[in-house]
Amino acid sequence: MNSLRPNWIFAGLCAFTVVLAAPSGPAFAQGKLEAQYEATLAGIPVGRGAWNIDISDDQYSASAVGGTAGLLKTFASGTGSSNAQGRVVNGVLVPTNYTATTTTPKKSETIHMVLNNGTIKEYAIEPEPPVDPDRILVTEAHKRGVFDPMTGSMLRVPGTADPVSPEACRGSAAEFDGRMRYDLKLEFKRMETVKSEKGYQGPVVVCAIYFTPVAGYIPDRPVIKHLSAARNIEIAFAPVLGTRILVPYRMVIPTYLGVAMLEATSFITTATPPRVAKTN
Repeated sequence: MNSLRPNWIFAGLCAFTVVLAAPSGPAFAQGKLEAQYEATLAGIPVGRGAWNIDISDDQYSASAVGGTAGLLKTFASGTGSSNAQGRVVNGVLVPTNYTATTTTPKKSETIHMVLNNGTIKEYAIEPEPPVDPDRILVTEAHKRGVFDPMTGSMLRVPGTADPVSPEACRGSAAEFDGRMRYDLKLEFKRMETVKSEKGYQGPVVVCAIYFTPVAGYIPDRPVIKHLSAARNIEIAFAPVLGTRILVPYRMVIPTYLGVAMLEATSFITTATPPRVAKTN
């Protein structure tokens, strides 16, 4: 069986995580994140990436970029980027736009989606891929009640208690990445304390995550079989200060070539004061 493709290591920054659309707590605060990540496979550096998030009282934006590095770049170079924008409604992140681009020496592909209250209103893959009869069809029903994978990488914890807690690892959600529709479920594993090279030092909550493909995938693909059967994928979540949003600090995916890990080296997060309404 083939191992996971390198791009899946970087895609982990944007997927395999979940948003909990739960009732809102007190007024939603605001914050920013500027983070740098390193990807390793069996302890060998294979890629680097960056992630920026800006959350205000009524809207949010997130962007991530990554590319191969180190030994892997000698054999297979590639870069990728993802961007998402949306509204903040009663503390809940509501996506409106998502774009993802991957580029290799052989081809470049861009996925774009427009969402409205959890429904995919339009999406396209450029260039349009050939039709594969083995791919499970995505129906209109599959495109309702979903998050894009970038918004899905931000975990909202309702309530007033410390969001970095076991409560963060409760829930499941549906995601659509422009090609595949899948379900994700979290389960609490443990609490840890981390110390990045620059920025955040403090607690993280570690969740197990379980992946279930629904549509838009080819059942015989080795990577799909591996991820569906895996029971040892885990993500450590750290907070975006000033908000009740947690984002991945570290992700671990065992593969047949060794453990694939994406971990923050720099995690700089700041709370921003809420906007004050102008008065005459």
